[in-house]
Amino acid sequence: MAVKIRLARMGAKKKPFYRLVAADSEAPRDGKFIEILGYYDPMKDPAEVKVYEDKVKHWLGNGALVSESAKAILKKQGLLKSR
Repeated sequence: MAVKIRLARMGAKKKPFYRLVAADSEAPRDGKFIEILGYYDPMKDPAEVKVYEDKVKHWLGNGALVSESAKAILKKQGLLKSR
């Protein structure tokens, strides 16, 4: 079971917000997940981002893979190094 850190879409039609979650790589986008690591609300100005750093560091330390969209958020928060 490979774990990925990725975004799960929540909210109503045309009013999305996203949870940053640790999930099995084979689970559906909005399906079952292991743990909530934060959230991202692009509808607010400026976009609201809350990341639970200790949980993210735990999963990264255990070898979790990071999706492209989650990687961008984590880089802005300073949790991933820019390459």
